[in-house]
Amino acid sequence: MPMIHTSFPTSPGPRAGRRWAGRVVAAGLGVALLPALALPAAATTTTDQAAAVTTTADQAVAWGACKDRQLKRAGAQCAKVRVPLDYDDPAGRTIEIAVSRVKATGDRRGILLANPGGPGGVGLGFAAHLRATLKGVAGRYDLIGFDPRFLGESTPITCGKTAPKPEPPRTTSPRREFEESLRAARDTARRCLDKGGNRELLPHATTNNVARDMDTIRAALGERKLSFFGVSYGADLGAVFTQLFPGRVDRMVIDSSSDPRATQYELFRQSGGPLERALDQWARWAAARHDRYRLGRTGAAVRAAVRRLVERAERRPPVVDGVRLDAAVLRLLLRQLVQHREQDEALAGVVRDLVNRPVRPGPHLRAMLDLLRSPDLAGSMLGATFFMCGDAGWPAGGWPDDPETYWRNMRQSRAAQPVFGPLVNGMMAPCAYWEVGSREPVTAIGNAVPVLMLQARSDNLGGALVLHRRLRGSRLLTAEIRAHGVYGRGADGGSPLPCADRAVNAYLGGGELPGKDFTCRP
Repeated sequence: MPMIHTSFPTSPGPRAGRRWAGRVVAAGLGVALLPALALPAAATTTTDQAAAVTTTADQAVAWGACKDRQLKRAGAQCAKVRVPLDYDDPAGRTIEIAVSRVKATGDRRGILLANPGGPGGVGLGFAAHLRATLKGVAGRYDLIGFDPRFLGESTPITCGKTAPKPEPPRTTSPRREFEESLRAARDTARRCLDKGGNRELLPHATTNNVARDMDTIRAALGERKLSFFGVSYGADLGAVFTQLFPGRVDRMVIDSSSDPRATQYELFRQSGGPLERALDQWARWAAARHDRYRLGRTGAAVRAAVRRLVERAERRPPVVDGVRLDAAVLRLLLRQLVQHREQDEALAGVVRDLVNRPVRPGPHLRAMLDLLRSPDLAGSMLGATFFMCGDAGWPAGGWPDDPETYWRNMRQSRAAQPVFGPLVNGMMAPCAYWEVGSREPVTAIGNAVPVLMLQARSDNLGGALVLHRRLRGSRLLTAEIRAHGVYGRGADGGSPLPCADRAVNAYLGGGELPGKDFTCRP
Protein backbone atom coordinates (compact mmCIF):
# COMPACT_ATOMS: atom_id res chain seq x y z
CA MET A 1 0.00 0.00 0.00
CA PRO A 2 -0.96 2.12 -1.70
CA MET A 3 -2.33 0.85 1.37
CA ILE A 4 -5.35 1.97 3.05
CA HIS A 5 -5.69 -1.59 4.13
CA THR A 6 -8.33 -0.65 6.66
CA SER A 7 -11.75 0.73 5.98
CA PHE A 8 -14.44 2.89 7.45
CA PRO A 9 -17.09 1.69 9.90
CA THR A 10 -18.63 -0.73 7.40
CA SER A 11 -15.25 -2.42 7.06
CA PRO A 12 -15.33 -5.61 4.99
CA GLY A 13 -12.17 -7.00 6.51
CA PRO A 14 -11.44 -8.54 9.90
CA ARG A 15 -11.54 -5.67 12.37
CA ALA A 16 -12.31 -5.21 16.02
CA GLY A 17 -15.37 -3.60 17.55
CA ARG A 18 -16.04 0.11 17.38
CA ARG A 19 -13.53 1.45 19.91
CA TRP A 20 -10.53 -0.66 18.92
CA ALA A 21 -11.53 -0.60 15.25
CA GLY A 22 -11.61 3.17 15.35
CA ARG A 23 -7.90 3.22 16.09
CA VAL A 24 -7.18 0.80 13.26
CA VAL A 25 -9.43 2.73 10.89
CA ALA A 26 -7.59 5.94 11.69
CA ALA A 27 -4.37 4.06 11.08
CA GLY A 28 -5.79 3.04 7.75
CA LEU A 29 -6.32 6.63 6.77
CA GLY A 30 -2.76 7.51 7.69
CA VAL A 31 -1.34 4.39 6.21
CA ALA A 32 -3.57 4.70 3.22
CA LEU A 33 -0.83 6.58 1.53
CA LEU A 34 1.49 3.64 1.84
CA PRO A 35 1.64 0.44 -0.20
CA ALA A 36 1.87 -2.95 1.43
CA LEU A 37 5.48 -3.10 2.44
CA ALA A 38 7.82 -3.67 -0.47
CA LEU A 39 10.43 -6.37 -0.23
CA PRO A 40 13.01 -5.63 -2.94
CA ALA A 41 15.43 -8.32 -3.99
CA ALA A 42 18.28 -9.03 -1.60
CA ALA A 43 20.35 -11.97 -0.50
CA THR A 44 17.96 -14.84 0.18
CA THR A 45 18.13 -16.31 3.67
CA THR A 46 16.47 -19.61 4.57
CA THR A 47 18.18 -20.42 7.86
CA ASP A 48 16.39 -20.05 11.17
CA GLN A 49 17.73 -17.04 13.06
CA ALA A 50 16.16 -17.66 16.45
CA ALA A 51 18.70 -19.51 18.56
CA ALA A 52 21.12 -16.69 19.38
CA VAL A 53 18.78 -14.45 21.34
CA THR A 54 19.07 -16.09 24.73
CA THR A 55 18.84 -12.93 26.84
CA THR A 56 15.19 -12.36 25.92
CA ALA A 57 13.94 -15.77 24.82
CA ASP A 58 14.15 -17.31 28.30
CA GLN A 59 12.27 -14.55 30.14
CA ALA A 60 9.21 -15.12 32.30
CA VAL A 61 6.07 -13.48 30.91
CA ALA A 62 3.93 -11.86 33.62
CA TRP A 63 0.32 -11.84 32.46
CA GLY A 64 -2.11 -9.36 33.97
CA ALA A 65 -5.17 -7.27 33.24
CA CYS A 66 -5.40 -5.45 29.90
CA LYS A 67 -6.00 -1.70 29.77
CA ASP A 68 -8.35 -1.97 26.82
CA ARG A 69 -11.95 -2.58 27.85
CA GLN A 70 -12.73 -4.60 24.77
CA LEU A 71 -9.84 -6.95 25.44
CA LYS A 72 -11.06 -7.31 29.02
CA ARG A 73 -14.52 -8.25 27.76
CA ALA A 74 -12.89 -10.83 25.48
CA GLY A 75 -11.27 -12.43 28.53
CA ALA A 76 -7.76 -11.49 27.38
CA GLN A 77 -4.68 -11.04 29.50
CA CYS A 78 -1.86 -8.65 28.63
CA ALA A 79 1.89 -8.54 29.22
CA LYS A 80 5.14 -7.06 27.95
CA VAL A 81 7.84 -9.14 26.27
CA ARG A 82 11.40 -7.79 26.17
CA VAL A 83 13.17 -7.97 22.82
CA PRO A 84 16.56 -6.69 21.67
CA LEU A 85 16.54 -3.27 20.08
CA ASP A 86 19.30 -4.53 17.78
CA TYR A 87 19.35 -8.25 17.06
CA ASP A 88 23.01 -7.96 16.09
CA ASP A 89 23.60 -7.01 19.73
CA PRO A 90 21.26 -9.35 21.62
CA ALA A 91 22.88 -8.59 24.99
CA GLY A 92 22.47 -4.84 24.51
CA ARG A 93 19.54 -2.49 24.95
CA THR A 94 16.07 -4.03 25.04
CA ILE A 95 12.63 -2.64 24.29
CA GLU A 96 9.16 -3.91 25.22
CA ILE A 97 6.50 -5.43 22.97
CA ALA A 98 2.91 -5.32 24.25
CA VAL A 99 1.15 -8.68 23.81
CA SER A 100 -2.32 -9.99 24.59
CA ARG A 101 -3.55 -13.55 25.02
CA VAL A 102 -6.92 -15.26 24.88
CA LYS A 103 -6.19 -18.77 26.10
CA ALA A 104 -7.21 -21.89 24.21
CA THR A 105 -10.31 -23.63 25.51
CA GLY A 106 -10.25 -26.97 23.72
CA ASP A 107 -7.83 -29.39 22.08
CA ARG A 108 -4.91 -26.96 22.09
CA ARG A 109 -2.69 -26.85 19.02
CA GLY A 110 -0.43 -23.91 19.94
CA ILE A 111 -0.31 -20.13 19.54
CA LEU A 112 -1.74 -18.01 16.73
CA LEU A 113 -0.27 -14.54 16.27
CA ALA A 114 -1.99 -12.00 14.05
CA ASN A 115 -1.22 -8.65 12.45
CA PRO A 116 -3.91 -6.33 10.98
CA GLY A 117 -1.69 -4.45 8.52
CA GLY A 118 0.06 -1.14 8.22
CA PRO A 119 2.89 -0.60 8.62
CA GLY A 120 1.87 1.51 11.54
CA GLY A 121 -1.20 -0.45 12.57
CA VAL A 122 -1.54 -1.49 16.21
CA GLY A 123 -2.56 -5.09 16.72
CA LEU A 124 -2.98 -5.80 20.42
CA GLY A 125 -6.68 -6.61 20.00
CA PHE A 126 -6.62 -8.10 16.52
CA ALA A 127 -6.11 -11.77 17.32
CA ALA A 128 -8.93 -11.70 19.88
CA HIS A 129 -11.20 -10.12 17.29
CA LEU A 130 -10.60 -12.98 14.86
CA ARG A 131 -12.61 -15.30 17.12
CA ALA A 132 -15.81 -14.16 15.43
CA THR A 133 -14.66 -15.78 12.19
CA LEU A 134 -12.41 -18.53 13.55
CA LYS A 135 -15.46 -19.96 15.32
CA GLY A 136 -14.70 -23.53 16.45
CA VAL A 137 -11.04 -23.21 15.50
CA ALA A 138 -10.36 -20.35 17.94
CA GLY A 139 -10.45 -22.64 20.97
CA ARG A 140 -7.49 -24.64 19.67
CA TYR A 141 -5.09 -21.71 19.95
CA ASP A 142 -3.85 -19.19 22.43
CA LEU A 143 -4.71 -16.10 20.36
CA ILE A 144 -1.78 -13.69 20.62
CA GLY A 145 -2.13 -10.05 19.62
CA PHE A 146 0.77 -7.62 19.69
CA ASP A 147 1.62 -4.01 18.98
CA PRO A 148 4.70 -3.97 16.72
CA ARG A 149 7.81 -2.28 18.08
CA PHE A 150 7.54 1.49 18.57
CA LEU A 151 3.72 1.45 18.17
CA GLY A 152 0.77 1.50 20.53
CA GLU A 153 1.56 0.11 23.98
CA SER A 154 4.98 -1.18 22.93
CA THR A 155 8.07 0.97 23.57
CA PRO A 156 7.09 4.08 21.60
CA ILE A 157 8.88 6.47 19.31
CA THR A 158 7.51 10.00 19.49
CA CYS A 159 8.31 13.01 17.35
CA GLY A 160 8.37 16.70 18.09
CA LYS A 161 5.20 18.75 17.87
CA THR A 162 4.07 20.25 14.60
CA ALA A 163 4.61 23.98 14.40
CA PRO A 164 1.46 26.10 14.09
CA LYS A 165 0.52 26.58 10.46
CA PRO A 166 -0.93 29.71 8.90
CA GLU A 167 -4.50 29.68 7.68
CA PRO A 168 -4.46 28.02 4.23
CA PRO A 169 -5.57 30.21 1.32
CA ARG A 170 -9.09 29.88 -0.03
CA THR A 171 -7.72 29.45 -3.54
CA THR A 172 -4.69 27.41 -4.49
CA SER A 173 -3.17 25.46 -7.38
CA PRO A 174 -1.76 21.96 -7.90
CA ARG A 175 1.78 23.32 -7.83
CA ARG A 176 1.20 25.26 -4.61
CA GLU A 177 -0.26 22.18 -2.93
CA PHE A 178 2.70 20.14 -4.13
CA GLU A 179 5.14 22.61 -2.60
CA GLU A 180 3.20 22.41 0.65
CA SER A 181 3.48 18.60 0.61
CA LEU A 182 7.26 18.92 0.29
CA ARG A 183 7.41 21.29 3.25
CA ALA A 184 5.28 18.92 5.31
CA ALA A 185 7.53 15.95 4.44
CA ARG A 186 10.68 17.86 5.40
CA ASP A 187 9.06 19.01 8.64
CA THR A 188 8.03 15.48 9.59
CA ALA A 189 11.54 14.19 8.98
CA ARG A 190 13.01 17.03 11.05
CA ARG A 191 10.59 16.55 13.95
CA CYS A 192 11.32 12.84 14.15
CA LEU A 193 15.05 12.87 13.55
CA ASP A 194 15.76 15.75 15.93
CA LYS A 195 13.83 14.27 18.84
CA GLY A 196 16.27 13.02 21.47
CA GLY A 197 17.23 9.38 21.10
CA ASN A 198 15.29 8.73 17.91
CA ARG A 199 18.34 8.37 15.70
CA GLU A 200 19.32 5.36 17.80
CA LEU A 201 15.85 3.78 17.59
CA LEU A 202 14.64 4.52 14.07
CA PRO A 203 17.16 2.35 12.15
CA HIS A 204 15.66 -0.64 13.96
CA ALA A 205 12.09 0.01 12.76
CA THR A 206 12.11 -2.72 10.13
CA THR A 207 9.93 -5.61 9.07
CA ASN A 208 12.84 -8.00 9.63
CA ASN A 209 12.92 -6.92 13.28
CA VAL A 210 9.15 -7.22 13.72
CA ALA A 211 9.43 -10.79 12.41
CA ARG A 212 12.27 -11.41 14.87
CA ASP A 213 10.12 -9.95 17.66
CA MET A 214 7.41 -12.45 16.73
CA ASP A 215 9.91 -15.26 17.14
CA THR A 216 11.07 -13.88 20.47
CA ILE A 217 7.42 -13.82 21.60
CA ARG A 218 7.16 -17.45 20.53
CA ALA A 219 10.27 -18.40 22.51
CA ALA A 220 9.20 -16.42 25.58
CA LEU A 221 5.89 -18.30 25.58
CA GLY A 222 7.75 -21.62 25.47
CA GLU A 223 6.43 -22.69 22.07
CA ARG A 224 8.39 -24.63 19.47
CA LYS A 225 6.44 -23.12 16.54
CA LEU A 226 3.83 -20.43 15.91
CA SER A 227 0.87 -20.03 13.59
CA PHE A 228 0.07 -16.68 12.04
CA PHE A 229 -2.63 -14.73 10.22
CA GLY A 230 -1.69 -11.43 8.58
CA VAL A 231 -3.57 -9.12 6.24
CA SER A 232 -2.11 -6.42 3.95
CA TYR A 233 1.25 -5.39 5.44
CA GLY A 234 0.68 -8.26 7.86
CA ALA A 235 0.70 -10.62 4.88
CA ASP A 236 4.10 -9.35 3.80
CA LEU A 237 5.30 -9.63 7.40
CA GLY A 238 4.23 -13.27 7.38
CA ALA A 239 6.18 -13.90 4.18
CA VAL A 240 9.30 -12.42 5.81
CA PHE A 241 8.81 -14.66 8.84
CA THR A 242 8.72 -17.76 6.62
CA GLN A 243 12.04 -16.67 5.13
CA LEU A 244 13.83 -15.88 8.38
CA PHE A 245 12.36 -18.72 10.45
CA PRO A 246 11.18 -21.51 8.13
CA GLY A 247 11.44 -24.12 10.86
CA ARG A 248 9.30 -22.09 13.29
CA VAL A 249 6.13 -22.06 11.15
CA ASP A 250 3.17 -24.25 12.03
CA ARG A 251 0.25 -22.75 10.04
CA MET A 252 0.72 -19.56 8.01
CA VAL A 253 -2.16 -17.65 6.38
CA ILE A 254 -1.49 -14.40 4.52
CA ASP A 255 -4.27 -12.26 3.07
CA SER A 256 -3.81 -9.49 0.46
CA SER A 257 -0.09 -9.35 -0.18
CA SER A 258 2.08 -7.39 -2.63
CA ASP A 259 4.82 -7.82 -5.21
CA PRO A 260 8.02 -8.74 -3.32
CA ARG A 261 10.22 -7.28 -6.08
CA ALA A 262 8.83 -3.74 -5.99
CA THR A 263 10.04 -0.79 -3.96
CA GLN A 264 7.64 1.31 -1.94
CA TYR A 265 7.59 4.03 -4.55
CA GLU A 266 6.98 1.52 -7.34
CA LEU A 267 4.04 0.07 -5.44
CA PHE A 268 2.59 3.54 -5.05
CA ARG A 269 2.76 4.17 -8.76
CA GLN A 270 1.49 0.72 -9.73
CA SER A 271 -1.74 1.22 -7.79
CA GLY A 272 -3.07 4.03 -10.00
CA GLY A 273 -4.40 1.83 -12.80
CA PRO A 274 -6.33 -0.60 -10.56
CA LEU A 275 -7.86 2.35 -8.69
CA GLU A 276 -9.08 3.94 -11.91
CA ARG A 277 -10.60 0.62 -13.01
CA ALA A 278 -12.32 0.27 -9.63
CA LEU A 279 -13.71 3.78 -10.08
CA ASP A 280 -15.12 2.74 -13.46
CA GLN A 281 -16.87 -0.22 -11.85
CA TRP A 282 -18.37 1.95 -9.15
CA ALA A 283 -19.41 4.61 -11.68
CA ARG A 284 -21.42 2.03 -13.63
CA TRP A 285 -23.06 0.94 -10.38
CA ALA A 286 -23.97 4.52 -9.48
CA ALA A 287 -25.25 5.24 -12.99
CA ALA A 288 -27.66 2.32 -12.69
CA ARG A 289 -29.03 4.10 -9.59
CA HIS A 290 -29.26 7.58 -11.04
CA ASP A 291 -32.79 8.04 -9.75
CA ARG A 292 -31.41 7.76 -6.22
CA TYR A 293 -28.03 9.52 -6.41
CA ARG A 294 -28.46 11.89 -9.39
CA LEU A 295 -24.81 11.60 -10.39
CA GLY A 296 -25.31 10.68 -14.05
CA ARG A 297 -27.11 8.12 -16.19
CA THR A 298 -23.92 6.58 -17.58
CA GLY A 299 -20.66 5.48 -16.04
CA ALA A 300 -18.84 8.13 -18.06
CA ALA A 301 -21.12 10.85 -16.68
CA VAL A 302 -20.61 9.71 -13.09
CA ARG A 303 -16.84 9.58 -13.56
CA ALA A 304 -16.93 13.07 -15.04
CA ALA A 305 -18.75 14.32 -11.94
CA VAL A 306 -16.03 12.87 -9.71
CA ARG A 307 -13.31 14.37 -11.86
CA ARG A 308 -14.94 17.81 -11.65
CA LEU A 309 -15.01 17.52 -7.85
CA VAL A 310 -11.30 16.77 -7.71
CA GLU A 311 -10.35 19.48 -10.20
CA ARG A 312 -12.40 22.04 -8.29
CA ALA A 313 -10.67 21.01 -5.04
CA GLU A 314 -7.32 21.62 -6.75
CA ARG A 315 -8.20 25.29 -6.99
CA ARG A 316 -10.79 26.04 -4.30
CA PRO A 317 -10.79 23.29 -1.66
CA PRO A 318 -14.11 23.04 0.16
CA VAL A 319 -14.11 23.38 3.93
CA VAL A 320 -16.73 21.06 5.41
CA ASP A 321 -17.41 21.19 9.15
CA GLY A 322 -14.02 22.78 9.66
CA VAL A 323 -12.10 20.18 7.60
CA ARG A 324 -10.32 21.42 4.47
CA LEU A 325 -10.81 18.84 1.73
CA ASP A 326 -7.97 19.71 -0.60
CA ALA A 327 -7.44 17.57 -3.68
CA ALA A 328 -4.97 15.21 -2.00
CA VAL A 329 -7.32 14.51 0.91
CA LEU A 330 -10.30 14.14 -1.41
CA ARG A 331 -8.42 11.69 -3.63
CA LEU A 332 -7.39 9.75 -0.54
CA LEU A 333 -10.96 9.45 0.70
CA LEU A 334 -12.18 8.38 -2.74
CA ARG A 335 -9.41 5.81 -2.85
CA GLN A 336 -10.37 4.47 0.55
CA LEU A 337 -13.96 3.86 -0.46
CA VAL A 338 -13.60 2.70 -4.05
CA GLN A 339 -11.49 -0.37 -3.27
CA HIS A 340 -14.36 -2.17 -1.50
CA ARG A 341 -17.61 -3.15 -3.16
CA GLU A 342 -19.38 -2.86 0.20
CA GLN A 343 -18.58 0.85 0.19
CA ASP A 344 -20.38 1.63 -3.08
CA GLU A 345 -23.31 3.19 -1.28
CA ALA A 346 -21.04 5.17 1.05
CA LEU A 347 -19.00 6.47 -1.88
CA ALA A 348 -22.14 7.51 -3.74
CA GLY A 349 -23.38 9.34 -0.65
CA VAL A 350 -20.08 11.15 -0.18
CA VAL A 351 -19.90 12.24 -3.82
CA ARG A 352 -23.55 13.30 -3.71
CA ASP A 353 -22.91 15.41 -0.62
CA LEU A 354 -19.89 17.09 -2.17
CA VAL A 355 -21.68 17.82 -5.45
CA ASN A 356 -24.36 19.71 -3.55
CA ARG A 357 -23.90 23.42 -2.94
CA PRO A 358 -23.70 24.18 -0.12
CA VAL A 359 -22.26 20.90 1.11
CA ARG A 360 -24.46 19.29 3.76
CA PRO A 361 -22.63 16.18 5.00
CA GLY A 362 -24.68 13.05 5.39
CA PRO A 363 -23.73 10.13 7.63
CA HIS A 364 -21.02 8.70 5.38
CA LEU A 365 -19.21 11.99 4.78
CA ARG A 366 -19.58 12.89 8.44
CA ALA A 367 -17.95 9.60 9.46
CA MET A 368 -15.00 10.35 7.19
CA LEU A 369 -14.65 13.86 8.58
CA ASP A 370 -14.61 12.44 12.11
CA LEU A 371 -11.78 10.13 11.14
CA LEU A 372 -9.80 12.98 9.64
CA ARG A 373 -10.12 14.80 12.98
CA SER A 374 -9.08 11.71 14.95
CA PRO A 375 -6.03 12.20 17.19
CA ASP A 376 -4.92 8.70 16.17
CA LEU A 377 -4.43 9.75 12.56
CA ALA A 378 -1.17 11.65 12.96
CA GLY A 379 0.32 8.88 15.08
CA SER A 380 -0.67 6.29 12.52
CA MET A 381 1.00 8.23 9.75
CA LEU A 382 4.18 8.56 11.78
CA GLY A 383 4.20 4.86 12.64
CA ALA A 384 3.87 3.99 8.99
CA THR A 385 6.71 6.36 8.15
CA PHE A 386 9.04 4.73 10.68
CA PHE A 387 8.84 1.38 8.93
CA MET A 388 8.39 2.48 5.36
CA CYS A 389 11.51 4.63 5.51
CA GLY A 390 13.50 2.44 7.89
CA ASP A 391 12.94 -0.79 5.99
CA ALA A 392 14.41 0.50 2.78
CA GLY A 393 17.34 2.22 4.40
CA TRP A 394 18.34 5.67 3.24
CA PRO A 395 18.74 6.86 0.55
CA ALA A 396 17.76 3.46 -0.87
CA GLY A 397 14.23 2.15 -1.22
CA GLY A 398 13.37 3.69 -4.53
CA TRP A 399 12.36 7.12 -3.27
CA PRO A 400 13.64 9.83 -5.66
CA ASP A 401 15.58 12.56 -3.88
CA ASP A 402 14.74 15.16 -6.55
CA PRO A 403 11.28 16.68 -5.83
CA GLU A 404 10.82 17.51 -9.49
CA THR A 405 10.69 13.78 -10.25
CA TYR A 406 7.48 13.53 -8.26
CA TRP A 407 6.00 16.62 -9.89
CA ARG A 408 6.85 15.39 -13.37
CA ASN A 409 5.32 11.95 -12.73
CA MET A 410 2.22 13.53 -11.22
CA ARG A 411 1.69 15.65 -14.33
CA GLN A 412 2.34 12.80 -16.75
CA SER A 413 -0.07 10.49 -14.92
CA ARG A 414 -3.08 12.75 -15.41
CA ALA A 415 -3.84 11.64 -18.97
CA ALA A 416 -4.41 7.96 -18.11
CA GLN A 417 -5.19 8.34 -14.39
CA PRO A 418 -6.94 11.69 -13.94
CA VAL A 419 -8.42 10.98 -10.52
CA PHE A 420 -5.75 8.95 -8.73
CA GLY A 421 -2.56 9.55 -10.72
CA PRO A 422 -1.51 12.71 -8.85
CA LEU A 423 -2.07 10.92 -5.53
CA VAL A 424 -0.03 7.80 -6.19
CA ASN A 425 2.79 9.61 -7.99
CA GLY A 426 3.29 12.38 -5.44
CA MET A 427 5.61 12.54 -2.46
CA MET A 428 3.35 10.86 0.05
CA ALA A 429 5.92 10.23 2.80
CA PRO A 430 9.07 11.87 4.23
CA CYS A 431 11.38 9.04 3.13
CA ALA A 432 13.33 11.22 0.69
CA TYR A 433 14.37 13.37 3.69
CA TRP A 434 14.71 10.62 6.31
CA GLU A 435 18.54 10.36 6.57
CA VAL A 436 18.44 7.21 8.72
CA GLY A 437 17.68 3.62 7.92
CA SER A 438 18.66 0.06 8.53
CA ARG A 439 22.04 -1.09 7.24
CA GLU A 440 20.51 -4.52 6.76
CA PRO A 441 19.10 -5.32 3.31
CA VAL A 442 15.43 -6.18 3.16
CA THR A 443 14.65 -9.87 2.94
CA ALA A 444 14.18 -11.50 -0.44
CA ILE A 445 11.54 -14.22 -0.47
CA GLY A 446 12.21 -17.69 -1.83
CA ASN A 447 11.28 -20.82 0.15
CA ALA A 448 9.04 -23.88 0.21
CA VAL A 449 7.30 -23.29 3.57
CA PRO A 450 3.59 -24.27 3.37
CA VAL A 451 1.46 -21.10 3.26
CA LEU A 452 -2.19 -20.43 2.48
CA MET A 453 -2.48 -17.19 0.49
CA LEU A 454 -5.71 -15.23 -0.11
CA GLN A 455 -6.13 -12.46 -2.67
CA ALA A 456 -9.01 -10.60 -4.27
CA ARG A 457 -8.65 -10.55 -8.05
CA SER A 458 -9.15 -6.78 -8.12
CA ASP A 459 -6.42 -6.21 -5.54
CA ASN A 460 -2.89 -6.33 -6.99
CA LEU A 461 -3.31 -9.93 -8.13
CA GLY A 462 -0.20 -9.69 -10.29
CA GLY A 463 1.96 -8.86 -7.30
CA ALA A 464 0.42 -11.68 -5.26
CA LEU A 465 1.17 -14.13 -8.08
CA VAL A 466 4.84 -13.12 -7.96
CA LEU A 467 4.92 -13.80 -4.22
CA HIS A 468 3.04 -17.07 -4.77
CA ARG A 469 5.79 -18.24 -7.12
CA ARG A 470 8.46 -17.23 -4.59
CA LEU A 471 6.61 -19.12 -1.83
CA ARG A 472 6.91 -22.44 -3.57
CA GLY A 473 5.01 -24.33 -0.88
CA SER A 474 2.01 -21.99 -1.00
CA ARG A 475 -1.52 -22.44 -2.30
CA LEU A 476 -3.41 -19.40 -3.57
CA LEU A 477 -7.10 -18.78 -2.98
CA THR A 478 -8.32 -16.01 -5.28
CA ALA A 479 -11.62 -14.24 -4.64
CA GLU A 480 -13.93 -12.83 -7.29
CA ILE A 481 -14.60 -9.67 -5.29
CA ARG A 482 -13.52 -6.01 -5.23
CA ALA A 483 -11.88 -5.75 -1.83
CA HIS A 484 -8.65 -5.56 0.15
CA GLY A 485 -8.96 -8.33 2.70
CA VAL A 486 -10.68 -11.66 1.95
CA TYR A 487 -10.99 -13.52 5.27
CA GLY A 488 -13.47 -12.55 7.98
CA ARG A 489 -15.34 -9.98 5.93
CA GLY A 490 -18.60 -10.53 7.77
CA ALA A 491 -17.19 -9.73 11.22
CA ASP A 492 -17.95 -6.00 10.91
CA GLY A 493 -20.95 -5.86 8.64
CA GLY A 494 -19.30 -6.61 5.30
CA SER A 495 -20.36 -9.36 2.92
CA PRO A 496 -18.74 -12.61 4.06
CA LEU A 497 -17.12 -15.00 1.64
CA PRO A 498 -17.97 -18.35 3.25
CA CYS A 499 -15.78 -20.32 0.84
CA ALA A 500 -12.68 -18.42 1.97
CA ASP A 501 -13.60 -18.51 5.66
CA ARG A 502 -14.11 -22.28 5.51
CA ALA A 503 -10.79 -22.83 3.74
CA VAL A 504 -8.83 -20.82 6.31
CA ASN A 505 -10.58 -22.41 9.28
CA ALA A 506 -10.09 -25.92 7.92
CA TYR A 507 -6.37 -25.30 7.47
CA LEU A 508 -5.84 -23.61 10.84
CA GLY A 509 -7.89 -26.32 12.47
CA GLY A 510 -5.35 -28.93 11.43
CA GLY A 511 -6.30 -29.82 7.88
CA GLU A 512 -3.98 -30.01 4.90
CA LEU A 513 -3.28 -27.22 2.45
CA PRO A 514 -5.59 -27.40 -0.56
CA GLY A 515 -4.16 -29.67 -3.23
CA LYS A 516 -4.19 -26.87 -5.81
CA ASP A 517 -4.97 -23.19 -6.21
CA PHE A 518 -8.67 -22.35 -6.42
CA THR A 519 -11.14 -19.47 -6.65
CA CYS A 520 -13.96 -18.42 -4.34
CA ARG A 521 -16.99 -16.55 -5.67
CA PRO A 522 -19.57 -14.57 -3.70
